[in-house]
This record gives sequence, structure tokens and C-alpha cells, in this order.
Amino acid sequence: MTLNRTATIALLAGMAPLSAIAQDSLLLDEITATARLTPVEISRTGATVEIVTEEDREATGEVRLTDHLERVPGIIVNSNGPIGTITSVLVRGAPNYYTPVLIDGIDVSDPAGTQMSFNFGGLTTAGLGRMEVLKGSQSALYGSRAIAGVIDIQSARASAEGVEHRVELEYGSYATQRGSYSLAAKGDRYELSFGIASIDTDGFSAKDEDAGNFEKDGFHATRINFYGTYELDGGALIGLAAFHENRRGEFDEFTGDTAGTPGDEFNKAESTGVRLFTEFSTGAVDHKLDATYYNMDRISSSNGFATPFDGTRRKLSYLGTGDLGAATTLSLGADTEKENAAGLGSTRLNGLLGELAISPTDSLDLTASARVDDHSTFGRFETGRLALAWRPAEDWVIRGAVGTGFRAPSLYELYSAYGDPTMDPEESVTAELGVERYLDDKGHLRATAFLLEADNLIGFDSTATACGQAFGCYNQVPGTSRRHGLELAGDYAVSERLTLSGSYTYTDSSQSAANWARVARHDLSLQAAIDLTDMLSGALSVQHQADRAPGLDDYTVVNGMLSYSVNDHAEAYIRVENLFDESYQSVASYGTSDRAIFAGIRGTF
Repeated sequence: MTLNRTATIALLAGMAPLSAIAQDSLLLDEITATARLTPVEISRTGATVEIVTEEDREATGEVRLTDHLERVPGIIVNSNGPIGTITSVLVRGAPNYYTPVLIDGIDVSDPAGTQMSFNFGGLTTAGLGRMEVLKGSQSALYGSRAIAGVIDIQSARASAEGVEHRVELEYGSYATQRGSYSLAAKGDRYELSFGIASIDTDGFSAKDEDAGNFEKDGFHATRINFYGTYELDGGALIGLAAFHENRRGEFDEFTGDTAGTPGDEFNKAESTGVRLFTEFSTGAVDHKLDATYYNMDRISSSNGFATPFDGTRRKLSYLGTGDLGAATTLSLGADTEKENAAGLGSTRLNGLLGELAISPTDSLDLTASARVDDHSTFGRFETGRLALAWRPAEDWVIRGAVGTGFRAPSLYELYSAYGDPTMDPEESVTAELGVERYLDDKGHLRATAFLLEADNLIGFDSTATACGQAFGCYNQVPGTSRRHGLELAGDYAVSERLTLSGSYTYTDSSQSAANWARVARHDLSLQAAIDLTDMLSGALSVQHQADRAPGLDDYTVVNGMLSYSVNDHAEAYIRVENLFDESYQSVASYGTSDRAIFAGIRGTF
């Protein structure tokens, strides 16, 4: 049996080399840690998993993590202005609160948020490593809110034994200053990483400057993170992951700037996450115990009125995995989670889960997952998932999955002045069918058709009066929202110096209910990475969206980067965002960056 699950993931992932800008491995045996309850080769899972590595991000150089997520097929990013403003990540056209976000195993969705989601607006790439995007309803594995998928982010880790220091400094448009330092170390029995990063920028007007908005909306953030594991005598592993972040960002209300009141609209937030875990084996069973804590304490100030929000999440979980023989693995687990928000109260969610993985032949993998949750407000809810991966030939994978999901009402939807404590959870069903072809060691092609349906939706009804408010209430609204479409993705190493990759997503979002927004019908992403000389390399990326929501024009944005290796340990770079100065909006009436230029240096020693 595997004694050290975390070490196994790190070792196998490190053995799978990736192309510079590919979102998927060129090798069939790359490991995913999200698609099943235990790590598995990506070719053996029926669910679609996208992997973005630290090397992928360095090749194109953008600072915001969402710039890299946006290149993943099936993902749309909406931002209410510059870095630091509200930014949502939509998986397969579903609202952002249908996708839990985990950082080093800690759920960072805001417990005090209206719909309990994660704001990506201020999250940069500094100190972060591998990232996985698991698509489809995954509540059988991850519980509430995993309707559209799950985003799992790791801190940067050591790739080999030894000690490595990394430093990066950057300056550019909008008086943007950014710096980071990280340390990663790995030995026979331990692994640790530490990072600190800071960014400060004057920004630009969150409301579109082309409409006469004049006020710059700046942002400042400092983030510290730690990750460490140690293997005890006897093989048991203990670990700690933690982070702390302070951020302050200015924003604009929907009505735009108001003369004479610069800087009176801002969000200030302090967040802390801690995870303690242990992994050990007893006979034929591997065990994993987790305890996580997350707190988000924030203030939103508008027109001189400051509103505080303070939410906390505590979770305990257990997972046991045993090999039953005949290529069959059984995992059983339990968890309990308590969420509370100041002034709103608390809820508890208890869950039991199980997963049976069977490989009847060397080329076929079947997985059945099931979960039962008991919520302190609405009671019991069951979810499940079936997944299949078939490899008819060495370089082909055919995969499919069907799953159900649910979203428990948030504390705000239940207990705020506009809430209803009698509401039931939202429900979903998703299905996908895909085929993937690996092109020797040079690349891959993949096509995936998907369907997502959700009903029993929770929305704000301006005509409702049950909560006693004159302007409406949250309640269950009629109707079913449906998203279906097609994802295409691929990459190819044209030569040792040139790699091309791209993705296209077609999304039909014509049937919507509640507050689901329409997303672009056509979303195209293209990238090229080239080594111009032994010392000089470049990257170019293109993002195009067409047939968008009413009032939003089609757009094409091009970003570029050149980097020069000063020596074996340092490189200097220059990067340009919005190379051709495209004027566009990702959210109606909110602005995006003009052409922006940044220069920096990064080193490893």
C-alpha cells in the first residue's frame, strides 16, 4: 500500500515533463489529484481535468492567475475593472459560486459572501505552483457547491531534492510594483516551501474610462504562505499548510465615479487559512486525516459607509482507502464542516462518501462515487458520479462521466434580512463525453461535449415579500438553467524550439433562469512559445470571444513576452498586455486595461 500519498503525487507529477505552454501533459501517465479520491493517471479518469503548471505560467508571464485560467477550455473570466476588483471564474458557463476553490486543500470560498464564492481579483501567480481544474458536477467527492467543477491550487513546491531560492521583481504601467521571494526544499523525509509576495499599483478606473470615468482604482496586497511535510519513523506523514493575506483595493459602483469623492469606495480584506493533515497506513488500508480553518474578515466601503463581513469555515475530514484485489480499490470517508458569518449565524454540514474504482482490463477504468450529506437547515441530500475511461489503443483515450451536484443556500441567503431559512438546495446534473489522441511525444488533441442542467435555483426576486423587505427577497425561483457545448484543445511541438497550443469552446447559454448570465458563444485561445536563440525566448497569446451577451462587443486581445537568460540563474523579461490596445469590456460598463508594458527580472539560486 502507498504510505505517502502527498509524496507520491509530487514524485509522479515531477516525472511528467510538460511543454512550455500546454495545459495538458504530453504523457499519458501524468497524475491528477482531484478527479478521484486517490491520485490516478490522467488517462484513467473519465472526468475532464485541466492541468496548468508553474512552467506554463512562466512562459507567458502574466501576473493575474485568471489570465492563465482564461486559456483553459470551458472557462470564462469576468472582471469589474483592474486587478483587485471583483473577478469571477465561470466553468462551462455556470456562475462562479458553483465552483469551490481550494488552495493547498483549504476551501477559500468566502463564508460571508452573498453566494459564498471566491474573488480571484487580487490573486497573483507569486508563490503558487501546479493548478488543476476538474469539470462537471463533483459533489459526490467535494460536497456542496461543486456543481460546475472544482479549482485546486497548490503552493510552489520543490521539484528535486535540495534547496532552491527564487526572487522576482517587476515594474510597469500604472506605476505597478511587484516583488516576491520563495524558498523550496526537499529531502528524504521532508518537504517545505515558504513564500512572500507583494504588489502595489495605481490601477485604472474600474468603470470604463471611455465613458468619462476619471478616478484611478488602485490595489495593494501582501501574501505569505507556508507548506511543509515530514515523514515520521514508521512511514506516517504529518503536514502543515498555511497562508495569510492582507489586501486593499478601490472599486467603482455601478453608477461610476462621483466628482469630489476619490477613493471613497474600497474593499479591505484580511484572510487566513490553515490546514493540518496526516497520512498513515495500518495493514491494507491507507488513512488520511485533515483539519482546515479559513477566515475572511473584510470591509466594503461605499460613499462613506463601511459594511463589515466576517466569515469562518472549520472542517474535519477522514478518508480510508483499501485495495480489494482484482484491480479494485475502495475508498470510504466522512467529513463535518461548520460555517458561520458575523450577524447571520451558522450552519453545519456532515457528509459520508465512498468511491469504488475498478479496472476490469488494462485498458478500462470504471469509477462509481456516492455521497450523503446532512445539512443543519434543509436535511439530507444524496449525490453521485459515474465515470469511465477506455484506452482502445496506446495513444487514444475515450472518457465519459455523469454526475449530480448540489449547492446549499449560503448563510446570507438563509439568514440575512433578505433571506429565507426554509429554502432547499439547488440541484444539478452534468454529463460529458470526450476523446483524446496523443501524438507520439509531440502533442495531443482532445474534444469534449458537455451538458449542465440546474434547477430549484435560488435567486433574488424583486417582487417577493416573504422576508418583509420592500425591495424583494431571496427565494426559490422557477425554471431550469442549461449549458451545453463543445470543448476542443490541443498542443504540438513543431520543433525543439517552437510549441503551439490552443483551445476553442462553444457554449450554448440560451436557456437561463435566476441570475445566470449569458456567456460568449465562441471562445478561442491560441498560444505560441519559441526559443529564438539559446538565450532569448518569446511567447505570444491570443484571446478571442464572439457572440457575447447583449451590449458586449466581440473582442480579440493579444499579449506577448520576451525573456533573456542573463546566466544560468537569472533572466530579464519584458511583457506587454493588450499589445494592440483593444478597447473592450468583460463586464458591461466596466473597463479593461489599455496597452500595458512591464519589465522584470527573476532568478533562481
